[in-house]
Amino acid sequence: MTSSPSASGVALAEGGGGSPLLRLTSALEATVLGQPHVVADLVTAFLARGHVLLEGVPGVAKTLTARSMASALGLEFSRVQFTPDLMPSDILGTNVFRPQDNAFQLVKGPVFTEVLVADEINRTPPKTQAALLEAMEERQVTIDGTTHALPGHFFVVATQNPLELEGTYPLPEAQLDRFLMRVRVGYPSPESELDMVRGFHRREGRAAEVARVLNAATLEELQAHAAKVACDESILAYVVRLIRETRANPRVRLGASPRSAQALLAAAKARAALNGTDFVTPDDVKAVCPSVLNHRLLLKAEAEVEGLSADDVLRQTLERVQVPR
Repeated sequence: MTSSPSASGVALAEGGGGSPLLRLTSALEATVLGQPHVVADLVTAFLARGHVLLEGVPGVAKTLTARSMASALGLEFSRVQFTPDLMPSDILGTNVFRPQDNAFQLVKGPVFTEVLVADEINRTPPKTQAALLEAMEERQVTIDGTTHALPGHFFVVATQNPLELEGTYPLPEAQLDRFLMRVRVGYPSPESELDMVRGFHRREGRAAEVARVLNAATLEELQAHAAKVACDESILAYVVRLIRETRANPRVRLGASPRSAQALLAAAKARAALNGTDFVTPDDVKAVCPSVLNHRLLLKAEAEVEGLSADDVLRQTLERVQVPR
């Protein structure tokens, strides 16, 4: 197959100042140095209307990445620092009685925003982590029996430290499943790290800032275009074979669910849109597969003893499953 931009793709790509997606990724890569795969996955998840979990050790710019994404999108954002004593009401809000009105008034929590930066989400107990389940799945929250809608662009960028670090709580499987992608954030290359230090020196220690590069109408158009990217029947079958292969792996205790297949397809369509093509290719599926599925597999104890990870299993899966021609 050969790629060719769709009509809407051409319109999106030839706007003034270059492609909106190119402007977005360029703005992020200029701030988040040495992490092009993180930027690509973050933009892919937003196009697919999903949420992202950034995982890495402290100090690798996870929070900077999340804040930069919110700034570049030009959307209202809130940041919540998750701590062991954080309560669900600290995120969602609560009804407060006002004696002067003899009535309760909702004091909205930080979840009532467009981009929620959930910093170190695994530093808080599961009860508080679960407060985000309804918000992430249905873009609404229920407080004292009343349902409140969240903005249409509601997008969660959460960060977490590796579970080996002290004071962390594993996210429940139901919570992990609400994230379209779990993206590993590693150390940058020596050259990128040197560029970071140079930038820090030039800014005299001030934090890097990202200007807004997209407007609300463009965001909606980009997401709608990604959802309409064409997908051949052979690609749909390829996605299902990959998912079913994870369940057949003898080292996997719990493989990817049917909902994982939908997530993989949505992300692959968004990656195709990000690449400027109007249909999904096997390479698009392969590119997003690790980040979409690495948090949806549970390995058997013997596999972990052998030192295997979910990423290892997914690499084997991609090698074993035949690619459509």
